Amino acid sequence: MEACASWGAALISGISFSIAASVLFGAIYFYSSLLSPLTGSELFGWRMLLTAPSITAFMLLRGEWALVLDVFHRIRKKPNLFLVLLISSALISLQMWVFMWAPLNGYGLDVSLGYFLLPLSMVVAGRLIYRERLSMLRKVATLFAAIGVANEIYQVGSFSWVTMLVALGYPAYFVIRRQWKFDHLGGLWWDMTLILPAALWFAIGADVSLTAFAERPALYWMIPFLGLMSGMASICFILASRLLSFSLFGLLNYLEPVLMICVALALGESIAKTQWLTYAAIWMSVIVLLLEGIQQVRLSRTLQGVPS
Repeated sequence: MEACASWGAALISGISFSIAASVLFGAIYFYSSLLSPLTGSELFGWRMLLTAPSITAFMLLRGEWALVLDVFHRIRKKPNLFLVLLISSALISLQMWVFMWAPLNGYGLDVSLGYFLLPLSMVVAGRLIYRERLSMLRKVATLFAAIGVANEIYQVGSFSWVTMLVALGYPAYFVIRRQWKFDHLGGLWWDMTLILPAALWFAIGADVSLTAFAERPALYWMIPFLGLMSGMASICFILASRLLSFSLFGLLNYLEPVLMICVALALGESIAKTQWLTYAAIWMSVIVLLLEGIQQVRLSRTLQGVPS
């Protein structure tokens, strides 16, 4: 009974942290639109400069610093691993940059569509690279996704580069981390740290940000608040990933692109009539994946002897 109670408490805490992370990321997505006259690139710089210390403090408090040192010792033995880290850092940097840049430049819906396609591109990557077998439901989900892709290509010739950056960039990032065994907090810390020089340049290198602060003094407290939200979102994200099963954690992350679409529509974007089939097909694919996830969670609970 105690084990079941402990499992239930961890499940509730994990779900709470995951929802909090998605809400905070959605809030950051909208909040960036309020920070004019700063551009998306400048916001990316400030966000990284203020998020990295939060992750460092969290790892020190949690006693996770050994993971950072482990990566350092591996690089000393094999210096070519540093190049792998540079590539990994560049890939995640692009994702974080487009997240801040897109809603301010009319690409909010494009980036949200990329996040909806991401789980499916991960399925394809798993099949092609790791030879993972597809269940029947995943095959159905892939079919719906293919319909959406086909409609988008038919209507406009291709997906937006923003959509493709998200849908293909993240799988490449995860594959590299898994292949070279950097898929832990230590690897993430190195990714964030290697971003800092570029973040500093984006934030103050062109002196545009300093002019913006002079024009709008409120940015002196609004930017630190952005960093606080980003740090809290990252910490909640990490805690959720520790407490939840991989499948449930992935499924709960579908909340984020839903909130991103709401933000994009609130900022004045609209879904064209020709794109409704694309979005409907993607949503059907998501629903099918959710059904499979629910089945897996129920099966996991049954095997652990936890009543549904």
